[in-house]
Amino acid sequence: MPHLPDHLLTGYRNFMNGRYLTESGRYRELAREGQAPETMIVACCDSRSAPEAIFDAGPGELFVLRNVGNLVPPYEPDGEFHSTSAALEFAVQSLKVKNIVVMGHGRCGGIRAALDPNSAPLSPGDFIGKWMSLIAPAAETVSSSTFMTATERQTALERISIRYSIANLRTFPCVSILEGKGRLSLHGAWFDISTGELWVMNKDTGDFERPVLE
Repeated sequence: MPHLPDHLLTGYRNFMNGRYLTESGRYRELAREGQAPETMIVACCDSRSAPEAIFDAGPGELFVLRNVGNLVPPYEPDGEFHSTSAALEFAVQSLKVKNIVVMGHGRCGGIRAALDPNSAPLSPGDFIGKWMSLIAPAAETVSSSTFMTATERQTALERISIRYSIANLRTFPCVSILEGKGRLSLHGAWFDISTGELWVMNKDTGDFERPVLE
């Protein structure tokens, strides 16, 4: 019995005979010099919205953090375990990234769960329910709207949650200080899985707009 599923071993073979073969020099450079990405992406762990694929990024170009719902919790130095905050701290303080992009996506299962107050926990620990409670106030407001369809409510909360996460990013002193000095920029984006469209948040209005591509 193989130690890895066959499709992963096949994918690795293709990687070694393809991308690694053409970019081996870059990989060796990264191993020797270390990573120095300029951009951190906070994305959902949904298998359909991989930032490296969406932005056609090469090795070492993006520092990617993925979790359910692409959420960033507020700054809480309480001695508990905070994986998202730890990744953020490393990206900002050690790697000194210049950009942080919070990227949501359409048809997000975490957002769907947040909108459904009757959704049953997947386990006694209800880890997803607790995690998605970060956006509970917004979810309650959106859910109560009878003027929107279910699809519209879903998209609305997906985009609102991005703004929530950006606001929470600013509760971290290291982020707010560097942003104030012009050394760190915060961005929002939303990816439509079905069409491949990317919508970018306007920093002035908070609206999501299609970027003009040359």
